[in-house]
Amino acid sequence: MSSFQLNLSPLKEPLGFIKVLEWIASIFAFATCGGFKGKTEIQVSCPKTPENRTITAAFGYPFRLNQVAFQAPPGVNVCDVEWRDHVLIGDYSSSAQFYVTFAVFVFLYCMAALLLYLGYTSLYRDSRKLTMTDFVVTLVATFLWLVSTSAWAKALTDIKIATGPNIVRELGPCNQRVTCHFGSVTSMGSLNVSVIFGFLNMILWGGNAWFVYKETSLHSPSNTSASHGQGGVPPPSGI
Repeated sequence: MSSFQLNLSPLKEPLGFIKVLEWIASIFAFATCGGFKGKTEIQVSCPKTPENRTITAAFGYPFRLNQVAFQAPPGVNVCDVEWRDHVLIGDYSSSAQFYVTFAVFVFLYCMAALLLYLGYTSLYRDSRKLTMTDFVVTLVATFLWLVSTSAWAKALTDIKIATGPNIVRELGPCNQRVTCHFGSVTSMGSLNVSVIFGFLNMILWGGNAWFVYKETSLHSPSNTSASHGQGGVPPPSGI
């Protein structure tokens, strides 16, 4: 195996430059989704007291909303209701965790690929297996970015519905003896950004597939064979 020799020239080529962009985009993808924390608030008024009270449900990644209970202010009995027995609706952890986990794996793969591009340039370009493996991984990653981002975008739409004004109709006490009004919900701008970065990653990986393909023997088998023949026994001269 060739020894490590740092060579920054691949960063000036699309193959290395786009890989750096993929690495950065993957960080934003899992950070904007995995680091989210929010809450939804509902204003409650009891029949006996006109004063409004606020109950809160705090949620976040991985968005198992059916395990998130409403909480009244500490030490306050709101309308004689045990609000901890009432939860949000839906479990979107599968889509969220698939998206974040895949983004983390992409982050790690980009680091390994950059190490190979910059430290073992000759080994990468002279090896048919490495270039072909890189090409196959690039195609698979492009497809998985499409699948994971689409699933996460659909889950995000459902999360917005489950934590929005419609939640008032789903709370049992609000349909019986107390009056409820939707208060507010944390802005989900960072989650929208995570979806944008998901599709951006898909575009980057799809575009980079061409430049990775150019490194394989599928693109120029004759040139690859010639490069392996250099330095060997010269071909016999014609008669």
